[in-house]
Amino acid sequence: MLITVHAFLRLAFPVQHALSMHRQLSSEDRSDGNKEYEGASRDASMGQMTPTVAASAPGKCILFGEHAVVYGEPAVAVALEQRLRVALSPAASWSVDGSALHPEKHPHIVHLRNRFLGEDSPPMAIHIQGDIPRASGLGSSASLSAAIGAAMAHLSNGTVAVSNDALSEAAHSAEAAAQLGRASPMDTSTSVEGGVVVLSDRRESAGEWAYTRRLSTPEGERTWEVHRLDPPPAEVYLVLGNTGVHAPTSKQVAMVAEALAMNPERRREIQAIGTVARRGLAALLRGDYEAVGHAMSENHLLLRGLGVSSDELEELIRAALPSSLGVKLTGAGGGGCMVALTRDPKQTSEAIELAGGRTLVSKLGNEGVRLEQV
Repeated sequence: MLITVHAFLRLAFPVQHALSMHRQLSSEDRSDGNKEYEGASRDASMGQMTPTVAASAPGKCILFGEHAVVYGEPAVAVALEQRLRVALSPAASWSVDGSALHPEKHPHIVHLRNRFLGEDSPPMAIHIQGDIPRASGLGSSASLSAAIGAAMAHLSNGTVAVSNDALSEAAHSAEAAAQLGRASPMDTSTSVEGGVVVLSDRRESAGEWAYTRRLSTPEGERTWEVHRLDPPPAEVYLVLGNTGVHAPTSKQVAMVAEALAMNPERRREIQAIGTVARRGLAALLRGDYEAVGHAMSENHLLLRGLGVSSDELEELIRAALPSSLGVKLTGAGGGGCMVALTRDPKQTSEAIELAGGRTLVSKLGNEGVRLEQV
């Protein structure tokens, strides 16, 4: 059943003024959106000034189906305007922004290096820049895997182009290795493909089927079908509100897995998220963005029931509701970001910022991974 905005408001957590004041970002933090990805200054030990290859990939925002997608239910994600860029140059030893490359600190990069170049390949200095905040539910890790994979595949294959299928599979494999064997291909497929991506446990009639993904997880073999989608254009925007609370995806995914293992009856909540996702997908295809917004809000209630929301997320969600078509957490939850679908991004952004959040605005659907000029 679709819910009204007023009904959702009544279900939201109470707002604590002190909580908002506690999370106000300092002017120094607000002054530099790329601060988290800045590397140290380059020198001879870290790599040449001119990189050999560079690539970039977008972040992503899940409109429907996070967490449930790990268990084969459908999900819909869009590529954001915000991107990460990586540049690789020859060096005396492998490094990432001046720090030595380490399997525990950089599992995605090590996995992709070994896959495309080999463990004994000539060392490279890797520099990362971008405007996707880490541990915020916007796919910074997948974006990094997609961009690193594209750059290393180019180094390995030269002029031979690597298909999106192969690159997406490699990035997904890297993500799974870093997340204790549990990762849906949602984030990596969206970063590679761009636009709007639908993931499901079966081939959907909606959209263009792209490829199949399989993964052996601690819970058993998982299979997903990846689709591309081209919804009708509309003057709607995504406003993303960052709580400033870091919430690693692997921790949240493991928490949900543990809850389901302790109480298998809770799988019904996962199935309900899948039902809402299909309803939202149908609305998206019709271009009915009011219905898309309702489905987003309903999806959030189910995610909150799973225990993956937080007081900080709920405060920003409540602030954005009056000016939005729909609101929800996006990504793993526990902190990170919420997203509002709105026709008035300025008003929605201001409301979120007044509640203590930090905002990003994006249109729906943007270019996927690409090589950059060096």
